[in-house]
Amino acid sequence: MTTASTTISARMADLIGAKNVIADPASLGPYEIGNNVPSVAARPESAEQVAEIVRFAAAEKQAIVPCGARTKLAMGAPPARYDIALDMTGLHRIVAYDPGDMTLSVEAGIPLRNIEAALLDQRQFLPLAVPFAEHATASGTIASGVDSPLRQFYGTARDFVLGIEFVTGHGTAAKSGGRVVKNVSGYDLHKLMIGALGTLGVLTKINFRTFPLPAATRAVAATFDDAAHAIDLRHAIARSPLRPLAVEILSPSAGAMLVGHDLPASRGWFVIVSFAGTAAVLDRCARDLRQMAEQHAATSVAPLAEGQILAAPRRVAKFIPMALAASPAATILKLSVVPTGIRAILDTAAKTADAAQLSWAALARGVGVVYFALLPAERTEDSLARVTRAVREIFARFAAAAGNATIPWCPPEWKAALPIWGPARADLAHMRALKNVFDPHGILAPGRFIGGI
Repeated sequence: MTTASTTISARMADLIGAKNVIADPASLGPYEIGNNVPSVAARPESAEQVAEIVRFAAAEKQAIVPCGARTKLAMGAPPARYDIALDMTGLHRIVAYDPGDMTLSVEAGIPLRNIEAALLDQRQFLPLAVPFAEHATASGTIASGVDSPLRQFYGTARDFVLGIEFVTGHGTAAKSGGRVVKNVSGYDLHKLMIGALGTLGVLTKINFRTFPLPAATRAVAATFDDAAHAIDLRHAIARSPLRPLAVEILSPSAGAMLVGHDLPASRGWFVIVSFAGTAAVLDRCARDLRQMAEQHAATSVAPLAEGQILAAPRRVAKFIPMALAASPAATILKLSVVPTGIRAILDTAAKTADAAQLSWAALARGVGVVYFALLPAERTEDSLARVTRAVREIFARFAAAAGNATIPWCPPEWKAALPIWGPARADLAHMRALKNVFDPHGILAPGRFIGGI
């Protein structure tokens, strides 16, 4: 341990108690980000302690990276500097819950599974069927901006996060939004925190709008020989009176990853459609969907086993961790287009990957978000070269679609070679200006976000 790290850990112990400080280098491995290991990990137990730590860091020019269960530390760029891992799992309480108003306030480090259990007693839930949900925390989910299959019906976190309390890079406690819908007014500054990877503020409390848990749900899987017919079904559903919770399109390889999770074995493309309602409504939806699927040349249509409410969206959310486990160098592109552009972008990405002799798997949400996983067999320089060529070609063709393209996941040592934040953005100067307002000392997760912010 260096003299500097000894000084930092001693100061952290003064602020939050020695039991909440990890300084042993052998114990800091779980906080590593892209081969960068902090000098110390601090686990505050209150928002006041968070502010104290940030004020100390600002005074001493120490870089902080907030984290929770660390399921998404692989997202974004490695930090330019990394002195203190701010482990937010010590803030894990439900602060307030009003089932009547359907509002919930939680501390940042609470696990999603704890929220789910608390809401279940009142037949309510949050539509956060996100990757790694069984371990993830509330703040990690919001700060990373990961989405859910349920966004088609319920929207993204931007639609049901009512307010956020956070600590700025000054060490000042701040808040935006409110705790109930009618009190949310003024600038929606809290929405800037969603997906910012902790570069603008350390989240300490989040206020959510909750939703009634469906009485029952059902999912139907239709299989097709090609992507074109699968996507045609998606468009037919959009034109129909049906209002599904989620529509997900899976390539054959993506479907194969989920076969062990009650998905029927098939070499074709899957369209998985989830519905909610009474038994009579579910029967009608399943019947109408079967008829539409058969009209669009489905080779099979079958209900999926529903072990619990919303089982299918939770199942599909496992695509990301399964794709990451399927290759030692999995590189996952996130391509957002208008729904009518899904076919073109899938076709382009598939042909480009095939030309580069790269295995791939794809999941397309009905709302127009495509996760395209390049799955090299090896983590070598040759693999990096082929992935880089494929990514640049896909992004170049994608630019004409006026969408958004990023690489949320790839090997950490490849990030310098890959355009993980996509093409250059016209609003980068404005983003830098915001960063300077919220974090003038540049100590909050420096370098993790777009343009080295």
